[in-house]
Amino acid sequence: MLFWQDPQFGDRMITLMAALVLVLQITMVAQRWLVTNIRAFAIQSFLLACIANTIAYYNGATHIYIAAALTLMFKAILLPVILQRLVSRIEIRQEIEPFVNVPLSVIISGFLTLLAYVVAEPLQTQAALPGVAGLGRNTLPVAIALFLIGFFMMINRRKAVTQVLALLSLENGLFLAAISLTYGMPLIVELGIFFDVLVAAMILAILVYRIRETFDSMDVSRLSRLKG
Repeated sequence: MLFWQDPQFGDRMITLMAALVLVLQITMVAQRWLVTNIRAFAIQSFLLACIANTIAYYNGATHIYIAAALTLMFKAILLPVILQRLVSRIEIRQEIEPFVNVPLSVIISGFLTLLAYVVAEPLQTQAALPGVAGLGRNTLPVAIALFLIGFFMMINRRKAVTQVLALLSLENGLFLAAISLTYGMPLIVELGIFFDVLVAAMILAILVYRIRETFDSMDVSRLSRLKG
């Protein structure tokens, strides 16, 4: 047997990629440059596509190949390109000071990661399976951490572009949880969720541009000052 056909090798590669995905999520929390955040999200999505592709390879799950290809095409390539062009057009390169400062935000992200591992531990124990059937099960804590940190980013950041990225990274957590626990939901459900998030991101990108044109700012906290 060639080494890349060994399920243990596949499991180690998935664990390594999941760790990098989590590091990139925390990097997005600590980073204030919008283009850097967009690129971090693109790399994160690429790694998720690789994780899905690895699980599909060892389990012979064709529908996960489709989900991996869509993730690569849209979330690792298309959306980052659109968001980078949007940032160039609105000419705002850096996030203003978030509601919670960067050092404290990183600490909170660390606590959320710890919470994710505590929550996922009993689920991992129940779902522990030998060989190929257990491939990628240890990524569940990372999936929960992505969801929690993405939600925290949506609350903490003021720029609309960063909030779009937070929504997309939150969905990345749901995607990773789906492929790690159940090796993918039914394909029609995956496609429905994927395109719902894609359309939402596109609409939000258009709204970002309109907000910038109207208010000369992307600080969403200013919207609370509008009076009917």
